Amino acid sequence: MRIGIVCPYTWNVPGGVQQHVRDLAEALLASGHEVSVITPSDDDAPLPYYAVSAGRAVPVPYNGSVARLSFGFLSAGRVRRWIREGDFDVLHVHEPAAPSLGLLACWAADGPIVGTFHASYERSRMVSVTAPILQSALEKITGRIAVSEAARNTLVEHLGGDAVLIPNGVAVERYAMADPLPGWSGRTERAYGPEGGALGFLGRMDEPRKGLQVLLRAFETLGRERPGLRLLLAGPGDADDVVAKVSPELRDRVVVLGLISEEDKIRAYHSVDVFVAPNLGGESFGIVLTEAMSAGAPILASDIEAFRRVLLDGRAGAVFPVGDAAALAQAAGELLDDPSRRKQLSAEARTAVRAYDWSTVARDVLRVYETVVGSDRVVESGVGA
Repeated sequence: MRIGIVCPYTWNVPGGVQQHVRDLAEALLASGHEVSVITPSDDDAPLPYYAVSAGRAVPVPYNGSVARLSFGFLSAGRVRRWIREGDFDVLHVHEPAAPSLGLLACWAADGPIVGTFHASYERSRMVSVTAPILQSALEKITGRIAVSEAARNTLVEHLGGDAVLIPNGVAVERYAMADPLPGWSGRTERAYGPEGGALGFLGRMDEPRKGLQVLLRAFETLGRERPGLRLLLAGPGDADDVVAKVSPELRDRVVVLGLISEEDKIRAYHSVDVFVAPNLGGESFGIVLTEAMSAGAPILASDIEAFRRVLLDGRAGAVFPVGDAAALAQAAGELLDDPSRRKQLSAEARTAVRAYDWSTVARDVLRVYETVVGSDRVVESGVGA
């Protein structure tokens, strides 16, 4: 099958949707399908062989964050040419309601189109205002996928229609084994008390809804109680700004890696005793959780609905009330003092995450493709041509 996949966000900035698109494309390629991805990207930025650039992305406030999107005449022209030259059996558009390439692709194409909806939000002024415009594109979608119940509810409530639920995938084996980062001993099966241990965080450090500020407040408490405790942080953001928020006497125990490679990200999961996901909301799934689960990291996460679902209501990872730094500190301390509990969470996580392995998820996505693909192929729309 010839498959065209549309990524709405710039390829070279880490994000859950970009990673989903990358891993899906590579899973489909490994299964013998022909795949091409179009994505926002600077023309001189490195891309994998199966991806092409639709032009430079610009930062746009979207869904409580700042997304880097492509929209305009240059991008529209490149999308049309990509569709025309691709001769695709099916077009798979991610986040078709976002003001980016997915929307342009829906307008530009006729034929079998599958849309995957990732975002979750209670209300969106942008979507409400633009809903009539969006409908002209979304009505072309013949198969709809939502990555979570939260994303599905957002689709139903804001845009109408329904979707089959297929979760985000994770390459489980890729994360299963790795050496810890230099200077980090990795997880051990002992109680730490005041003598040591390590907490970890991975995410956009400059994005408030990722909740790093909650973790830093909790570390102010835990760090004073546990003189050997360290905090490992990774992700985009200003390291100096992050460290400045920590009390001077604790700063030498906070290690900020910044943006790291995929290999080092995997090693980071294997370097900490408790992986913390203190997100405040706006998450429809939580790919960072499935990565940590694949690595066997004991997880402590805020109890937003999407996280509770992935963590099986606390069986595959401990939870604490959203935004409650004191509760986070208490729960983290209890886990550091209870190696048997950490071992149990790790084992439950490794078992539960198998449901999200790409070997399963890609097969389910292919079934959706098969339901929409008939005798028609994807062609350039005559509208606006």
